[in-house]
Amino acid sequence: MPSLFQHPNFVHFWIGQIASSFAFQMLSVGIGWQMYDLTNSPMALGLVGLCQFLPQLLLTLVVGHVADRYNRRLICVCTRLTMAMTVAILAYGNITATISANMIYACAALLGTARAFEMPANQAILPNLIPNALLSRAVSAMASAREISVIAGPALGGLIYLLGPTTLYLSSMSCFLISCIIMFFLRYNFTVKSKSPISIEHLFGGLTFIRGNKVILGSVSLDMFAVLLGGATALLPIVAKDILHTGPWGLGLLRCAPALGALLMSVYLARHPLTHSVGKIMFAAVAIFGVATILFGLSENLILSMLALVLLGASDMISVVIRSTLVQLETPDDMRGRVSAANSVFIGSSNQLGEFESGVTAAWFGVVPAIVIGGAGTIAVVGLWMYLFPDLLKRHTLDKANE
Repeated sequence: MPSLFQHPNFVHFWIGQIASSFAFQMLSVGIGWQMYDLTNSPMALGLVGLCQFLPQLLLTLVVGHVADRYNRRLICVCTRLTMAMTVAILAYGNITATISANMIYACAALLGTARAFEMPANQAILPNLIPNALLSRAVSAMASAREISVIAGPALGGLIYLLGPTTLYLSSMSCFLISCIIMFFLRYNFTVKSKSPISIEHLFGGLTFIRGNKVILGSVSLDMFAVLLGGATALLPIVAKDILHTGPWGLGLLRCAPALGALLMSVYLARHPLTHSVGKIMFAAVAIFGVATILFGLSENLILSMLALVLLGASDMISVVIRSTLVQLETPDDMRGRVSAANSVFIGSSNQLGEFESGVTAAWFGVVPAIVIGGAGTIAVVGLWMYLFPDLLKRHTLDKANE
């Protein structure tokens, strides 16, 4: 089988994704630190996240339709250019000393709107760049790029922020512009296969398709509930301080551990793609995710906690690769935008609600019981989903044509 990186289009796309991911990760550090510096309010930090998430939720039907009707490459170019211009506003605010919390909220909303349009187009374009046989490897390689940025981006952003927020914002803007230029020169021909009139049925087509395909519905909902119940990472600051009795450096190590596990697994899967029993492997991976969550909750040792989080990140990556590949292969090209948009909301909602669920259960039962309950709940969901979605359990290969 030819190497994934022998496809120039994919290489261009991959490099562009790395540049964009680094830009966003660095930007997140700058916005978070500056907002807290301006307001000294944890609630303000939460509102920044909400400003970025709400556009994705509210625009789900619109962005999916746009990704299916218009050139996905140009959508990515325009959205990343918009993000670069938004970051330029933040840089200008610092240069002129007019930066304020309201300016950051407005820019966060603009970033959220741009990302809402970018994400389904970005996900839907990948299967058009490579053969189906290489899609699993491609998803793993893209995940590797994302995890590298998650690990290195915040650290690099923190170092650059020492030179001032303006320098950080200009660096982030430059990365967005580089990504934009790379995407502009990507060789990609998009053809609209259907020009049926816009209707409610068309806009809800992604959700309808997911509901009607038991394999996709099972994989998406399994991943969603696993993240929703097993959201132990939301409690990392409390675990680091009150249970492991470590400082900010220990919290930094704990935050990096899941991304490290995910990165190692994504690199492995890019070289050794899953070829059989993918349904059983996905259920096993989510069950291991639950076990790792329980182990993390019971641990009182920093090294053991880090190992549990590495295992958690690695098992989650297996589930992500299988789910993402199934969604792309099972979905017709003219629906990939709408299905990717709906899928993004499933995952985004589970992340947000997962943090809320962890906070509520921790307030009710305590931190350790909350984490353990979440892990046990994930394992229970695995058992229930194996019963509810037998087609997913029996799925042998990622590509149904090879069954």
